[in-house]
Order: sequence, then C-alpha cells, then structure tokens
Amino acid sequence: MTNQTDAVTDPLRALAAWTVRVGRGIRWYMRGLMGDTAYETYLAHHRRTHTDEQPMTERQFWRDRMDEQDRNPGARCC
Repeated sequence: MTNQTDAVTDPLRALAAWTVRVGRGIRWYMRGLMGDTAYETYLAHHRRTHTDEQPMTERQFWRDRMDEQDRNPGARCC
C-alpha cells in the first residue's frame, strides 16, 4: 500500500515544488517591475562604489527618488 501512496505523493510534491518556484519567480519579477527593489539595489551599489560614505536612509532615498521623478517626469503612465 505504501508504494501506491508514494506513487501519488511524488507527483504532488513535484507539482507543489514547481508551484512554489513559479510563485517566487512571479514575486521577484513583480517586485522589480514595481520598483520595490530600488532601495536594495541602491544599497548594493553604494556598498561597492562609495565605501567611505554613509548611504541615505530608506526614507531619504524614496523622497529623493520621487523628487527626481517630479523634476524629470519622462515617459510614465501616471
């Protein structure tokens, strides 16, 4: 009986693992698309290139980013 149970649960586990991977991929893509990773990207860049300077706080970063978008709107939907 355990062989039949294992035969059923293996494909279900594979499907569940695939679903989790797809969900994570979608989340990663949407976060990048919406700009949610911008501060993390800024910090990584700052650590690499400006090691002697203190990075902006997250609040300062977003305020600066919004001010820059207001000064130079470019092409955006809203």
